[in-house]
Amino acid sequence: MRHFGHLADDVRDRLFLRQPASFDRDSDAAVLATALGGTLYSPATRPTLVADIRKQAARGVVSMVLCLEDAIADHEVPDAEANLVGQLTGLRSDGAAGSPLLFVRVRTPGQLTDLTSRLGPAIDLLTGYVLPKFTEESGGPFLEALTEAEQHCGRRLFAMPVLESPELAHLESRREQLFGIERLLDKFRDRILAVRLGVTDLCSAYGLRRSPDLTAYDVALVAGVIGDVVNVLGRADGTGHTVTGPVWEYFPVQERMFKPQLRRTPFLAADPLPASDRGEPLGGLGVRQQLIEHDLDGLLREIELDRANGLLGKTCIHPSHVPAVHALSVVTHEEYSDALDILDRHRDGGGVSRSAYTNKMNEAKPHRAWAERVLLRAEAFGVAREDVSFAELLGAAIRG
Repeated sequence: MRHFGHLADDVRDRLFLRQPASFDRDSDAAVLATALGGTLYSPATRPTLVADIRKQAARGVVSMVLCLEDAIADHEVPDAEANLVGQLTGLRSDGAAGSPLLFVRVRTPGQLTDLTSRLGPAIDLLTGYVLPKFTEESGGPFLEALTEAEQHCGRRLFAMPVLESPELAHLESRREQLFGIERLLDKFRDRILAVRLGVTDLCSAYGLRRSPDLTAYDVALVAGVIGDVVNVLGRADGTGHTVTGPVWEYFPVQERMFKPQLRRTPFLAADPLPASDRGEPLGGLGVRQQLIEHDLDGLLREIELDRANGLLGKTCIHPSHVPAVHALSVVTHEEYSDALDILDRHRDGGGVSRSAYTNKMNEAKPHRAWAERVLLRAEAFGVAREDVSFAELLGAAIRG
């Protein structure tokens, strides 16, 4: 699989200076962590789960979580487990080529080991498990269960812990929890693919819910937690992990309180783009209007703030969110030029220079970690051509 692999070859040639690379479940962990992109959650109760997986893969989704936790009611768990096992067994029998990276969000350590056993050969379809309400106390049994499951099935399984507990929301316990989690994750470093943020649960500790006009970073209590998580778990010194962005909860059309946050100018340059298969115009302004109508202009701003705060990828609960995450993950020509310049200068002993775009300073030593992350992202999401805008990437990703 690869990002934007659902686009025609000639479309990718037009958009990318360097195309996204292919990867699979057996790729290096750093590649997979970078390539997660918009991870789409789906309740494991869905009777059409296999069809859903195939449909979303055809639309460009490369990672999915099949949820047995908060997405379903407590009384649905036994039926959801049976459905999950049956559907994945059927998917393996019918051929799973092209399927996205699949994870299962479990409730308990015992459920993790039980499901691994019940899946049998179909465990080959899983990249790993998502571990909810992860704390220093609860995390150990989960990770030990993962180790046991690996030994049972004989293949690599990754963990994605979700940080969403009140202990992290509350100031008096956050510091102790974060450093305890850091020590625990370090013991199982080879099995930790990414750390996910459960902002909805963090908000619930204070009875809060942000509106579609606000990002997670506009909620001061949540922004503080995100900053502290990245401070401890997202360091670029070799001790950190990939930390993914929080979920964007909104997708229906609603009455807006504030004006749209998307300027018209960047989208004007993208007109005209080809119409979609459904016939509506998806030129630059058509893309802009579609984003506004679906309350996704706030999502775009949050994705940009995710990146600025050291987060990569995002939890998604609606397919319409995924193209935005992927389009904004593509490395721009300017970023790529700067990253290569910085790393070249670092190999030559350091120093500072004016960027090729003559609009910023590139300093080899302090910007090195940023440049290395940019090249990892370029491998996963590609590099846009110099004259290709985000609006064109997004329009192509939506149209498919």
